[in-house]
Amino acid sequence: MAVAQRMYARALFQAAREEERLEQVAADLGELARALDEIPELRAILRNPQIDPPEKAALLDQLTAGGDELVRNFVRLVSEKGRAGELSEMSAELEALVAREQNRLALELTTAYELSDDEAGSIIDKIQQASGRSVEATRSVDPGLIGGIVLQVGSFRADGSVRGRLERLRQELATTH
Repeated sequence: MAVAQRMYARALFQAAREEERLEQVAADLGELARALDEIPELRAILRNPQIDPPEKAALLDQLTAGGDELVRNFVRLVSEKGRAGELSEMSAELEALVAREQNRLALELTTAYELSDDEAGSIIDKIQQASGRSVEATRSVDPGLIGGIVLQVGSFRADGSVRGRLERLRQELATTH
């Protein structure tokens, strides 16, 4: 993530915290980010350098009508600064800051096969005990892992899968003479 995206997200985080509207601001910006992810044409417009920032700001102003005023002002500012195409990344950074503030750890648990609720709960409990945070986990299945698990927390990835071990072995063999 770019430094500018972090700076914008931190500025919004601090303003929302001062106004005691952190959850509402994060939810509104997250909703806009999901719309950008789900509507590729909208994302393309915002990332198009040939479209003037004031036009992007006007479009985003319509999209955020009725939303939190802090988010509306933030989106307008970001757009006027030519960074409207980076709103999804800023939203992700804001969500990470909110999670840290609330002592939550959001992670993705990927396994080679579907875990039972008890198995997943056991893994999540161990992570909660080790981290001292409450854990919000999303689960997915990737049969290509062959076995084991992959944990993703933000940009940190812990790969305990068979596929990951095989890939590390392959790289080690390729670099060893």
